[in-house]
Parts: sequence; C-alpha cells; structure tokens
Amino acid sequence: MVTKKIVFSGVQPTGNLHLGNYLGALKNFVLLQKKMECIYCVVDLHAITIFQKPDILHENVLETTASFLATGLNPDKSIIFNQSSVSGHAELAWILNCVSRIGWLNRMTQFKDKAGSDKEKASVGLYIYPNLMAADILLYKATHVPVGADQKQHLELSRDIAQKFNKDFNCNNFFPLPEPLILKNISRIMSLRDGTKKMSKSEESDYSRINLKDTADEINKKIKKAKSDSDSIPGEIKLLENKPEALNLLSIYSELTKNSLEKIITEMAGKEYSFLKAKLTEALIDEITPVGKEIKKLLKDKSHLKKILKKGTEKANILAEENIKNIREKIGLI
Repeated sequence: MVTKKIVFSGVQPTGNLHLGNYLGALKNFVLLQKKMECIYCVVDLHAITIFQKPDILHENVLETTASFLATGLNPDKSIIFNQSSVSGHAELAWILNCVSRIGWLNRMTQFKDKAGSDKEKASVGLYIYPNLMAADILLYKATHVPVGADQKQHLELSRDIAQKFNKDFNCNNFFPLPEPLILKNISRIMSLRDGTKKMSKSEESDYSRINLKDTADEINKKIKKAKSDSDSIPGEIKLLENKPEALNLLSIYSELTKNSLEKIITEMAGKEYSFLKAKLTEALIDEITPVGKEIKKLLKDKSHLKKILKKGTEKANILAEENIKNIREKIGLI
C-alpha cells in the first residue's frame, strides 16, 4: 500500500521569531510545500504550558502567522491554522494520555530542562505536552515531521504511542509511524553571545539573536557586538572546535550564502573577523530585512491574518473530524 506523504509541523507563538527559526524551520517549510501535502500549525496550546498573558498570546499568534506568510508559505498550497481552533487536538491528546506510559514521559529530557530545579512547581501540561505533540501529528496521520535535534526524542515518543495504539486496538497501520525530516546541511544556529547555547527568543539579551523584524541598523549593531575571536580566521574546521562563537558566525554565513562551511573557511582563512562580520551583516540585511518588512506590513491588517487562520481551520477540521470519528470507533466510544 502506498501511503500519501503528509508533513505536519508546529511553531510556538511565544514572541519574535529569529534567525534560528528562519534557517532551521521556516525556509525548510517553504521547500517542503513544493513537494508534499503540508500542514503548518501555530501551536498556541503548547505555548500555555507556561503562563502567557492573554493579550500578548493573541498578538503572538498573529505575528507567527505573519512570519509564516512573509517567509513564503502559501495558504493555498499548505494548511495554515492555529492549534486551539481544532478541538480534535485536545480530544486526541486525552486519548493518547491513556495510551502513553508514565515511564516514557519520565525519559523526556526537555521537561527536565524547561522545568528547572523545582519540578514540583511546573504545570502538568508541561509534563504531558509530548503527548499533545503526538496528537498534533497523529490527528492528521502525518507521515513526516521536520525536527531539530531537540525534538527528535518527542517524535520517537509519537512513534511509540502510534505503535501501542495500533497494537492495543488491533488496527495495524491505522496510525502511520511518522518519520523525521532532518536537513543535513542545516547547522544549529547558536547565540551571538554564547556559542555553546542555541539561539533563543527566551535569552535575556536581545543582542544574542537576530530577530526577523530587526532593521538593517539593528542587524549591523548586533553583528558588530557578536563574540568572535581575537586571532585571525584559521584555515581548518578542527582549529575552530574550541571557538564556538567564531564557528557560529562562519556557519551562519555559510547557510546564507549557500556555500559549504569548508569553502567559506578556505575563502576566509587568514582574514580578521571584522571582515567576516562585514560580509555577514551584508548577507543578513539582504535576506532578513525584506522578511521583517513583510511581517510588519501583514500585521497592519490583522483581519486578513484571521481570515487565513479561519480558512486553514476549516481545512484542518475536515481532516481531523474524519480521523477522530474513526478513532472513537476503534476504542469503543459512542
């Protein structure tokens, strides 16, 4: 049996999207929509596992939607919607809570990282949100999920849950086992202030990241202040192993110019980091500022963004309701 390829991915609406989101996810989303059926979701239910101010959450959902569109996602080719508008996500999450095992969740390293030292004060939602992530994927019987290294464990959990559901309810292949889509040529984009940490919108200093809405002047200032190295650029990758900030700048330039890291290092060998920073700033301004301008333009017409989400919800609901109906029948619900 030939299975139709369906891609599902979600982005949390928790503030400014940045260069790491753009290179690691959004650009990939645009490529995928040309090859497969794609469902892209603003996962607002995931966002509330940590308290969000309601008015800010509302604005962030719209800004994330605008970022999707500004980077090239086409609502006529891909389904674009917000998670909470399709009730099947929450319903299937509860069903999967009853299929998933506590031991599986206890192995999830991201909960330990996000909850910090005082896990007793973390929300139950934060603990069980990998089950909601599994529901997001399985609700549409997605076959492929673009993931970074930090999400691979959650996708493995989704596969375990799908297998257990299929076995428990004697319905082989009812849920496909979703496969990870990992782009080999995409490097992890690290903080501009600390090359050992992933670029993040939660990091306190705004100088640690390039936001998609940054102006040319802001990009210039941030790259000038970015940590690099006092030595000139070496000619071999292995000589950068203990210089994570320098390696990060070279990796970003490599991604933006679509050249291999080896080629960039060869071209830059012996030059000062000020030269690299000037070239990187130019590349970033060319790539990012048009996106930022389009996001700001789209945010001026929020009714248009809401219409796109509504149309996406209608399309997603058709798929979700049919699958939920079948799921209820499988487990004996009336």
